[in-house]
Amino acid sequence: MLVDFKTLPESARIWIYQANRSFTDEELRNIRKELDVFITDWTAHGADLKAGYEIRYNRFLILALDQSLNAASGCSIDASVHFIQQLEKRYSVELLDKMNVSYKQGEFIAYKPLTDFKKMAKQKAVSRNTIVFNNLVTNKGEYLEHWEVPASESWHSRFM
Repeated sequence: MLVDFKTLPESARIWIYQANRSFTDEELRNIRKELDVFITDWTAHGADLKAGYEIRYNRFLILALDQSLNAASGCSIDASVHFIQQLEKRYSVELLDKMNVSYKQGEFIAYKPLTDFKKMAKQKAVSRNTIVFNNLVTNKGEYLEHWEVPASESWHSRFM
């Protein structure tokens, strides 16, 4: 059951998929259509899932699920990962690689392998004040408050 992301409670479970590049406007239109269809049909053991999504900075796909109606099951999570894998193939983009870091460089979003980010931290090319995206947040409340934060307030701080 597709609902507006804004209407989901702060307790809604979150999955964040970061792309290794920005999507084009045409790709975003198509991805929104595909997400609408997927979430409308998304179920757990035949029961509707109340979920929504948003796309940020033309590169982050954020899925949210209100588990107060029905919780995600292993099969429903597998279905969402399979859907994301299809997007990866269709748009020649990486979305599932968790060993990469996205951060702000002025108005731009940079995307680096974790090893490069660690080197940049040692070289002081990024600092504790660098705005990073903490894709490890687990619910909408954390996402709203702690997703886009200075590196000093995220797991990234261990490299500073």
